[in-house]
Amino acid sequence: MGAACDDAVQQLARLLDQVEEPLKKTFQNVHQGYPTETLVRFLKAREWHVTNAHKMLVDCLNWRIQNEIDSILEKPIIPVDLYRSIRESQLVGLSGYSKEGVPVFAFGVGQSTYDKASVHYYVQSHIQINEYRDRIILPMATKKFRRPITTCIKVLDMTGLKLSALSLLKILTAISAVDELNYPEKAETYYIVNAPYIFSACWKVVKPLLQERTRKKVHVLSGRGKDELLKIMDHLSIPHFCRREGSSKASLSSVDDCFSLDHPFHQELYHYIEQQALNQELIKQGSLHVDIPDQDPDDAMIVEVIQAEFHKLGEQNGSADGDHK
Repeated sequence: MGAACDDAVQQLARLLDQVEEPLKKTFQNVHQGYPTETLVRFLKAREWHVTNAHKMLVDCLNWRIQNEIDSILEKPIIPVDLYRSIRESQLVGLSGYSKEGVPVFAFGVGQSTYDKASVHYYVQSHIQINEYRDRIILPMATKKFRRPITTCIKVLDMTGLKLSALSLLKILTAISAVDELNYPEKAETYYIVNAPYIFSACWKVVKPLLQERTRKKVHVLSGRGKDELLKIMDHLSIPHFCRREGSSKASLSSVDDCFSLDHPFHQELYHYIEQQALNQELIKQGSLHVDIPDQDPDDAMIVEVIQAEFHKLGEQNGSADGDHK
């Protein structure tokens, strides 16, 4: 960082010293021993504008307190069959680590249906994965590789993406708002794989609207992207949908499928939350209702552009449920 960036970090740190004690306490769960790196993330998200970064961070800390985010890893989604249904319809998982020790998270964007539970359960599950990543996965990686590891790599599988995905835009927007405003700059790189025509068409109109630092993070790979991913991670860390030939899941073990509840990551996550709940004697049914923050105006505009492009493609295809490849 240059002198101006160092000065901005120091200014933000001084402002944070003035907040009330409850906010300082929840900030400890956010920074996990690396406050400077965390301040940098919020400054990057606000283009190094200290006042705006301070407001964003304080809003985030207040959101955490108001929604009891610090204790969200003590609230399992039960019964387990409900959680399994969520895992089958909200496809996300930890596939491994890069050669530099950065966690690799995989997302089945095109085949997630979000139709097995209420939106509250999906948002709760998403935040629990975020918090487990930040409090457990990243500190473990930091310890193993003996350097601060505070971000992750995301591989997004667009297999199966259709125009009907427009109906999911509301829940996807809610989850995106949670991430953008409360977990900013946690992804160092996005890799897009198995991109069909519909993604390419949307990306063409959305890309110019993104900030330069975001555009630089996004890499649209050819096909499954296996060869490119092998440059930064070993074969076992590559998500299953990049390793397998074709689209059939028949030969894929549930233990190899990082989206599956049977995968080691999800088993560890679920059992960790169960144990935390037992320790606090907190196990009870029901979803956690988390307030969804309002989108930034720029993000809202991007959503409108995506909606318009989906409608345009639907009209060109003669069906709102069309399926361009």
